[in-house]
Amino acid sequence: MTTAEQPKKERKMNLGYEIFVGVLSILSILNIFLGYFTKDADLNGILDIMNGLFSIIFLGDFFFRILTAPSKSQYFFRDFGWADLFASLPLPQFKILRVFRLFRVYRLMTKIGPKVIVNTLVKDRAGSALYVLLLMGILVLEFGALAVLKWEKVNPDANIKTASDAVWYVMVTISTVGYGDRYPTTDLGRIMGALVIVIGVGIFGTFTGFLANFFLAPAKKEEEEAAPEK
Repeated sequence: MTTAEQPKKERKMNLGYEIFVGVLSILSILNIFLGYFTKDADLNGILDIMNGLFSIIFLGDFFFRILTAPSKSQYFFRDFGWADLFASLPLPQFKILRVFRLFRVYRLMTKIGPKVIVNTLVKDRAGSALYVLLLMGILVLEFGALAVLKWEKVNPDANIKTASDAVWYVMVTISTVGYGDRYPTTDLGRIMGALVIVIGVGIFGTFTGFLANFFLAPAKKEEEEAAPEK
């Protein structure tokens, strides 16, 4: 078999990473539609902040894919790499190109199947933990900020009045820092704040365990290999 006839090697797939990027792709498309139907400028401000975050993540994803692709030209032209690049730019006219990312999600589901995806995630919990934590953090940040701002801004004496206030409040709350400069004053806002606190403790507690396992597991493995057999 000649070199031209040899099949090209495929990039090794990290299923946890692919699901993470796929869910963010779906969420970014959802944000586009929410932006069209939401007339509230402050709520749209939160969507703009999240879309800016997605742009950074998608731009990093584009460079990762093109640098690790066996054929850069095939990824860029045939696998809609150009759409990934333009959709990553923080420009409103290019956001619609994120629809092409849904084709990657569709191909992943049809190629592997939902059952295999679930089984893989269950068996490789440690490898997928970081992506699950990041995804949970992003979801809580966006929808927590939207809910808190919607409920708080109806109160004339509210402490959280703008999109940046809401995002800042949820961010410092979910990180368990809690500066106290921003706080909810309505009952619904406080309920959401309590949920963010509980979820934040769970996320960062798990994240701490993940880091401990990441740094200590190799050392334990080396000790076990070095230990003499009885």
